[in-house]
Amino acid sequence: MLAKLPPLGWNSWNTFGEKISDSLIREMADIIVEHGYRDAGYEYLVIDDCWSLRDRDENGLLVPDPEKFPYGMKALADYVHAKGLKFGMYSCAGVMTCAGYPSSYDHEFTDAQTFASWGVDFLKYDFCNFPETGDCRTRYQTMSMALKSTGRDILFSACNWGQKEPWKWMRSVGAHMYRSTGDIMDNYRSFTDIFRSQLDNLCMSAAGSFNDMDMLTVGMGGKGNVGVGKTCTYEEYRMQFALWCLCSVPLMLGADLRSVAPEYEALMKHPGLLRIDQDAECRSPYVIRKGSVFTSNPDAKEGEMPWRQIPDSSYTIFRHLSDGEFALAFINLSEAESTIHCELVDLGLPVSSGFALDVRDAFTGESLGAKRDYFNQHVPGHDMRLYLCRLVRSHA
Repeated sequence: MLAKLPPLGWNSWNTFGEKISDSLIREMADIIVEHGYRDAGYEYLVIDDCWSLRDRDENGLLVPDPEKFPYGMKALADYVHAKGLKFGMYSCAGVMTCAGYPSSYDHEFTDAQTFASWGVDFLKYDFCNFPETGDCRTRYQTMSMALKSTGRDILFSACNWGQKEPWKWMRSVGAHMYRSTGDIMDNYRSFTDIFRSQLDNLCMSAAGSFNDMDMLTVGMGGKGNVGVGKTCTYEEYRMQFALWCLCSVPLMLGADLRSVAPEYEALMKHPGLLRIDQDAECRSPYVIRKGSVFTSNPDAKEGEMPWRQIPDSSYTIFRHLSDGEFALAFINLSEAESTIHCELVDLGLPVSSGFALDVRDAFTGESLGAKRDYFNQHVPGHDMRLYLCRLVRSHA
């Protein structure tokens, strides 16, 4: 079964855009292996847009740009496979890719066979330049059938930006993961907006077909193709990675792994967080509480409240994991410090049950002991607390 768990890998777009080459992809394959990303579970190495010539050949086939990829895609795929990794490529459901290269509309079966002959294991399938008269669902179904017709296992990563509510039908047309949002940018507002937008849709994401909240920007530091706005702090990047893991979605790294800072490399390989993302049951998170953060208002005039309300900025989220374990998150999306509440009865654990939660910090591994009745957390602005929990008998 493809995509039994959320796929993990690296994609060229966020950092490099059109500046891709055979040598870059080989170097990245080396880094993924030598720095332990492969051993942590990252197995797909994906080339995004801008890899081909601007025109098909006389036989109607896609042609890799010989200046960027002088040895062809089959040789590159062989190199990636020899490293114990899987090789991914990009096309688009429209008549041109997002960067204006030839795409797969009305060429689905020909292109699928081409990809299979090169040894492709993963296809990211975008949605730019789609005809007004085209039918989105039918075209994703067509490429899904084309990939199946090759006889090769190719993970189908459908990227239609959430058009036509893909969480309702992408599993049915055979997609193994489906983009549910517009493009992520390397800033705090972008990734938190994506997180908020998908909380109600994650219940339809499960083994075999996962909601894709887009590629990660962790560790990019404003460098690269999507560096728009103020760059994130370490705590904000940690939040991004932890939220994606909490949501059980694909983790496709986007930073330049050759130069990423050690703290971000450690974060992206963090065994406790990856354990949550890769949990065998693939259950979606459950929102226990969504609320406002209240902060002082120094500009308040006489007669006005000395505080202001920031709505929909704090979340308490619970997730069932396998082997009797749970994840519990306290998320503060505002800039103001806040105390975020969790009454354990809202987790289905009333005092009368005779049970408590044994709590361990998912980031540090520190034990916080047994919690009963309630568990409230003080959380700095733009940060979160994340815990792994187990049921224990209460002695209160």
